[in-house]
Amino acid sequence: MINLDSFSSFFVANWKLNGDFNFIDQYFDGLKLLDDKSRCIVICPTSIHLDKVSQKKNNYYVGAQNVSQYSEGAFTGEVSCKSLTELKIDFCIVGHSERRLIYYENNADVYSKSIQLINNYIVPIICVGETLAEKENGQTNEVLTKQLNEGVPNSSNANNTIIAYEPVWAIGTGLTPSIEEINTTHEFIKKHNTRFNDYKVLYGGSVKANNANDIVSLTCVDGALVGGASLKYEEFSKIIID
Repeated sequence: MINLDSFSSFFVANWKLNGDFNFIDQYFDGLKLLDDKSRCIVICPTSIHLDKVSQKKNNYYVGAQNVSQYSEGAFTGEVSCKSLTELKIDFCIVGHSERRLIYYENNADVYSKSIQLINNYIVPIICVGETLAEKENGQTNEVLTKQLNEGVPNSSNANNTIIAYEPVWAIGTGLTPSIEEINTTHEFIKKHNTRFNDYKVLYGGSVKANNANDIVSLTCVDGALVGGASLKYEEFSKIIID
């Protein structure tokens, strides 16, 4: 498993359901990466493109966007941790709000998937975040506490798991919390329970080149989970380098 403590910051590209072989070739021809071993760059393509992206690997790691909570069996269309291990995948996103909303994944599913990943020496990037209604009702901390307590397994620790805070209302909308709100929420995640004190916590939600540096520079933010902006190699290069 990757030694998370060896990195000062993390930049995770979540391509979602985008990209093809031609896109991948052009992307890595243009992507500029710093020869800076203190920054961990993770590219998360679709499952079908994991092998192709792995072949391009140079100063970055490859992550999956999802994994089955089961190790094997009659689960049509699922991808197991064993399959990810065979492709030498190092990270995997779990609990993304789109998975929770569209596929009705819950905290118990996130818990089960995270255990599978940890047991197979793959780092889960566990996503948490509140909806706009929950934010407006002052429930952000309550929602995050429930997601963390129910979704992060006991076998998880700061050396094998990453947390990503993605306010649901900021994903793909162009809206972002204020810098103060981001830092305060990340501080809450790290300090509301002593077990999370040393966890790496990333921010996600409309991260772009023009705001990434301000966000990642915050005391309680350890990096960024980047969606749409990561599909443009020029934009993602700026996010990484600045």
